[in-house]
Amino acid sequence: MASVFILDIPENRPVVEIADSDPKTIVHKVGPYFAVTSDEPFSIDRRATGCRHAVWYSCLSGLAGFRVSQWDKDQLVMETR
Repeated sequence: MASVFILDIPENRPVVEIADSDPKTIVHKVGPYFAVTSDEPFSIDRRATGCRHAVWYSCLSGLAGFRVSQWDKDQLVMETR
């Protein structure tokens, strides 16, 4: 499984909650991070998170087996390598 890591801070919680609502993903804690894991591509809609742009563009802490194919003001799309 590939993973996306998101620091566990209050500002990032909406991103994690939207990722957790996707049936393709599994969210679990790894140290001070949330790991969003999946075997297939997934996306997160920024408007659904309610995050401001500064939080949105700084929410990712690391990738393992994923690559970002889109990360703009509307959507973050992760694809497996």
